Amino acid sequence: MSLRYLEDFAVGQTFTAGPVRIEESEIKQFAGAFDPQPFHLDSKAAQSSFFRGLAASGWHTAAITMRLLVESELKPAGGIIGAGFDELRWPRAVRPDDELRIEAEILEVRPSKSKPDQGMIKVRTKTLNQNNDPVQISVGNLVVLRMRPAE
Repeated sequence: MSLRYLEDFAVGQTFTAGPVRIEESEIKQFAGAFDPQPFHLDSKAAQSSFFRGLAASGWHTAAITMRLLVESELKPAGGIIGAGFDELRWPRAVRPDDELRIEAEILEVRPSKSKPDQGMIKVRTKTLNQNNDPVQISVGNLVVLRMRPAE
C-alpha cells in the first residue's frame, strides 16, 4: 500500500490490523522496564491486587496499539505523527495469552489553516481482545501531509 495524503482520507474509513498474541514474559519485561508494579510483574502478587491476576500495563497496551497502527493500511504520508489525544481509556485489562487487534476509524479530516502543506485527521482506535472486548479506546489527532510530491 502506498502512503496516504490528507486527500486520501475520508470520514468513516476504517483500518484494521492484528491479531498479535501477548505473552506473559512480554508483560513482565515491559513492566520491568517501564511500569514496575507488582500486578504487572508478579503473577502471585497480582492475585490479591485490583486486577485479580497478572495484567499488562496500559502503556504496554498503548505500545502494542501503536505497533498495530503502523502495520495497518492507515499509512499517513510522513508517518504516524501524533498531535495529542482527546481520549485514552483502558476499559479492560490485557492478560497473558490475549490476542489483540485494532479497528481504527477516521472521524474527521481537516486541512490546516496556517500550514498549507499539512492537515489533521482524528482517529478513533479500538484495541480489542480475542473476545471482541475493548481493552483500549483512544481518539487521537494525527498530522498528515497534503499535496503529493510532483513526479
